[in-house]
Amino acid sequence: MIYHLLEALKNLDIPGQGLFHYLSFRAIISFTTALLISIFAGRRIITWLQTKQIGETIRDLGLEGQMQKKGTPTMGGIIIYISIIVPVLLFADLTNIYTILLLVSTTWFFLIGFADDYIKVFKKNKEGMSEKGKLMGQGLMALAIGLAVCFSDQIVVREDIPAEDTAVAISESVENLNAAEMESMDMVKSTKTTIPFVKSHEFDYKWLSPFKGAWGWYCKWAIYVLMIILVITACSNGVNLTDGMDGLAAGTSAIVGVVLGIFAWLGGNIVNADYLNIMYIPGSGEVAVFMAALVGALIGFLWYNTYPAQVFMGDTGSLMLGGIIGVTAVLIRKELLIPVLCGIFFAESVSVLMQRFYFKYTKKRYGEGRRIFKMAPLHHHYQKEGIPCLFNKPAKALPEAKIVTRFWIVGMILAVITIALLKVR
Repeated sequence: MIYHLLEALKNLDIPGQGLFHYLSFRAIISFTTALLISIFAGRRIITWLQTKQIGETIRDLGLEGQMQKKGTPTMGGIIIYISIIVPVLLFADLTNIYTILLLVSTTWFFLIGFADDYIKVFKKNKEGMSEKGKLMGQGLMALAIGLAVCFSDQIVVREDIPAEDTAVAISESVENLNAAEMESMDMVKSTKTTIPFVKSHEFDYKWLSPFKGAWGWYCKWAIYVLMIILVITACSNGVNLTDGMDGLAAGTSAIVGVVLGIFAWLGGNIVNADYLNIMYIPGSGEVAVFMAALVGALIGFLWYNTYPAQVFMGDTGSLMLGGIIGVTAVLIRKELLIPVLCGIFFAESVSVLMQRFYFKYTKKRYGEGRRIFKMAPLHHHYQKEGIPCLFNKPAKALPEAKIVTRFWIVGMILAVITIALLKVR
């Protein structure tokens, strides 16, 4: 709103007004605002949650320090949501299609998580929403994003950047081309995305289509939309599974948010895109403002969520964070980098699937279920001891704070690797 207000008053020559044209400046103030809101408003929200006795229901899984967390306020995702939305509404371009889609999807996933927590806390149903209900809600939003990518005229890419266009951007010292300049360039609807280890860093979903001609056109977009649905739902559930230790999901999501923000800024800047030989996506630089708010909100939330946690984000936060990560990756055409960048979430999800499959298989074959890990999701494996399993390292349980810190370190390593992949051909 402040961004649009200053745009409307640009003829008044207000001091500092020009700074709001720069993505870097708006990202910085978005991050700072989100951080301050999360810290200062967070304390009030936690007090309110305690007053309403909105506490976490804990199942005794035999984990050290687990039952001490009983009654800790949950639904802290409310803090994260407010801390993201306010600075984005203030400093982002609200006419930008990427901003609109992120605002809508963030609110949608927040409501799914809120409904799940509401059922658990107020309806006293530990199961919350059914898995089918959550998947349906996630799938509908993912489908909407897929259709927007497919049909919106504002979501286009510039595959080849002529030298003269780069020269114009450098000479005018702008971070994003304006609407008139974008219209003058040859933008195309495309099913291309970013992939490492190849010369052009590009993969086209049409290569998976068994048809050519008109049928091939429909088929490639159908494949692309199905991939979008898979990525978004997988990310949302992946973060949800990771949210089992103090600070784990929030800290790991913040690391991922930094990388996605960098990718958005680079891909939305014609000069940087040309230099790095990556796909130029007009308008996507605005996503960096959103991701700056996300990272600021998460760092502020960690003030209260690190061990021992004063508040849990609950499904209100975890489903929302995963949704944001998935949607962002899709919009900036980096969804195929998710298994590397979000390796922690990926490993957590895979550990659950492996555990379930192996347990059912061995129970059917040997009459008793056997385990691959001492406990799934993966982070609980390191917190448990005394259970026979295939992967029995470490033998002794590790302190929760150490597990979280090590997962953060692994997340940082994966983030560096993901960024480095931009130059690996």
